[in-house]
Amino acid sequence: MASNEKSSIGLVTRLSPRLTGKQRRYLRGLAHDLKPIVLVGQRGLSENLVENFEAALLAHELVKVKVHEGDGLVETAEAFHEQTGAQLAQKIGFTLVFYKPHPDDPTIHLPT
Repeated sequence: MASNEKSSIGLVTRLSPRLTGKQRRYLRGLAHDLKPIVLVGQRGLSENLVENFEAALLAHELVKVKVHEGDGLVETAEAFHEQTGAQLAQKIGFTLVFYKPHPDDPTIHLPT
C-alpha cells in the first residue's frame, strides 16, 4: 500500500497539466453533487469501459469515476488520462473526477 500512496502523490497535478489550480478548484465544486457514472470493478479497465468513459466525457464534460476498493486507482487514472486526454481534476478516496471539454460546443466555461 505504501508504494501506491507514493505513486499517488502529485497525481492530480501530473494528470492535469493544462488546468490551473483555480480551474481545478472550480471543477471540484461542480463535481461535488455528481454521482459516479463510470464504475471500475475488480477486473480493472477494459476497452469497452474506456469507450463508455469517452462517451460520458463527450456527453457531460465532467465525469466522476468510482474505482472498486481502490484497486489500481493510480493505474486507472493514468490509463484514462493517456487514452482519452481527459484531465484529472480531483482524486478523493476511491473516486476520480475527470474533465474534458466538448470539442465543438463546451458547456463548462473555466475561469481564467
